[in-house]
Amino acid sequence: MRSALPGGGEPGAGRRDTGRRVAAERTRLGLTRAETARRAGMAPEYLAYLEERTADPTVASLINLAAALGTSVEALRGGGLDVPPGRGRALLHAQLRDLGPDECRDRLSTHGVGRVAVSTPDGPAVVPVNYEVIDDAIAFRTAPDSVPAAAVGSEVAFEVDHVDEAMSQGWSVLVVGPARVVTEPEAVRNLVDRAHTTPWSGREREMWVSIRPTRITGRRITSAER
Repeated sequence: MRSALPGGGEPGAGRRDTGRRVAAERTRLGLTRAETARRAGMAPEYLAYLEERTADPTVASLINLAAALGTSVEALRGGGLDVPPGRGRALLHAQLRDLGPDECRDRLSTHGVGRVAVSTPDGPAVVPVNYEVIDDAIAFRTAPDSVPAAAVGSEVAFEVDHVDEAMSQGWSVLVVGPARVVTEPEAVRNLVDRAHTTPWSGREREMWVSIRPTRITGRRITSAER
């Protein structure tokens, strides 16, 4: 009989989640296990065990992994998941600079989670969506009766960002452009075939919305010493 944990979790779930966070951050950075293990000063076999099994890494191992991945031990342990970003201490000598179009596209990358701002009968709304970047357009799946579907037929704003609490740094990219529903069968098949993820919100969400950028801007905040 399995013993219950607070919140209904299972024994070892927290340790498995640590490994998953390590794997997710490593993948996001485009690092192999071998390269990550070399940076962290550990055996690749141990890193594989940590990512795939229920492991209990030492504090020293977590510190080394956090340094190798450019994150914090708290982040790898899942601390602050329910806390809005931006509560950390501001940089003493901060520098805010504009990102060029190519830098903005690099940060949009191929897919992720962003926010689309739309007008609804109840007023303005900003909602998160899983998005893809395909042929320079932002595309996301939704349901016809959902809030994101209100983007269709109007000019909308779409935003993605990243906040590094440990380093008090971050960036944001804003895309503005007209949104339309994709109905052409060949275009829909192309989107489905090239999609990296399914909507996190679940349910049947087969309506594809495409935002063709007419303006793309971004900003980054870093230390002035960089």
